[in-house]
Amino acid sequence: MSLAVSSPLPPPLYAGSGRDGYEPGPREDAGDWARTARELADDLAADAADRDRAGAPPHDEAARLREAGLLGLLTPPVAGLRGRGSGWRTAAAVVREIAAADGSAGELLARHHVLSWCPRLFGPGGEGDPALEARSAREGRLWGGRFAPDPGDGVTATPAGKKYRLGGRLWCPSGVGVADVLVVCARCARTGETLVLRVDPRRPGVVTEPAAGRIGQRLTGAGTVGFDDVRVDARQVLGRVPGDEHLRSPFTALAPLAQRLMLTHVALGIAEGALAEARDISRTGSGRPPVPDYGHGEARWLSGADPYVLLAYGELVTAARAAACVVDDATEALARGVAAGPELDADERAGIAVLVTAAEAVTTDAVLRVTARVMELTDSAPAAGCDRFWRDARVLTTRTTSAHGLRDIGDHYLHGSHPPLG
Repeated sequence: MSLAVSSPLPPPLYAGSGRDGYEPGPREDAGDWARTARELADDLAADAADRDRAGAPPHDEAARLREAGLLGLLTPPVAGLRGRGSGWRTAAAVVREIAAADGSAGELLARHHVLSWCPRLFGPGGEGDPALEARSAREGRLWGGRFAPDPGDGVTATPAGKKYRLGGRLWCPSGVGVADVLVVCARCARTGETLVLRVDPRRPGVVTEPAAGRIGQRLTGAGTVGFDDVRVDARQVLGRVPGDEHLRSPFTALAPLAQRLMLTHVALGIAEGALAEARDISRTGSGRPPVPDYGHGEARWLSGADPYVLLAYGELVTAARAAACVVDDATEALARGVAAGPELDADERAGIAVLVTAAEAVTTDAVLRVTARVMELTDSAPAAGCDRFWRDARVLTTRTTSAHGLRDIGDHYLHGSHPPLG
């Protein structure tokens, strides 16, 4: 399958020290990673439909990402560590390329990237843990879990001397059973604040239960993680999130925006991948039987010659590329926000939130429209697995509430109000 619809990987904006939020190292590295991402995308696309039907835990997908070096690339840049670590612009382009071939692998990689930034986003001073980040990048460790508490979660951290005892269950959208590092949100039994911790999933008392029966995004490693008196020490606390929203740092509040934006790139990749797949089917006519053309006395492929089908493709490609422009603007804004670090102020964070929300709303509409219409243009083409794009898009966007986001954008535009930090 050709993935030419997806956007090419951009070159680094400039060589940086690792604090800039963009790209470390020499410019020529970007071309190498562009080729690596495209080669892996082609490899994933070759058997994506078969793996989707099997629905097995994503051990194979994680191994392919690790072998290609993308788990090490999509981590925070560390000074002096050549070929490892990337900024948000390159990470987003890599995720989008992979998602065009395999939406689940794209989401697994997207969440890994955001979670690997948790030591910087939640830690004091935005400095993170250079030793932990360097080890994670060198070894290609996969980060899974979640940092946003869910009303249904009930993980409690009970202080016990210099350690904490974890108990309860946590729903994780990625990495269950395959992650090397789990990011966990737990309520401190003493203070009531939310602790963001990293946990070794191999510790005694950690029990994983993969989700079953998902209609889409089947290979992200979603599931439940249980904690039965799991001991963690204070060094594993990545940060603390106050219960009062007004006490939260604008820089820390970038974390949920970063996650939403990276998942928006996954959705955009799915739309681009669906279009590329449909284009190949329409060019060869493998999606529909020949239809007689009585005006010319010969059969023709309706999917490749009918003017209304051409119009449909024009509309869908335009919708995808319009979404790409909005998403790219939000990505640049997020990269600048990360570069600002703890000096980011509330107004700047609000501006980033508005752009991310707009990108999310526009892309959600585009991917749902594209993937549904592609099913019609190709008669679903079950042999090619075109239905997986539609199913992945539906599951990925199921919690996206465009109405709330658009209301926040309107309130910001009219009154200058700040969108919620959660």
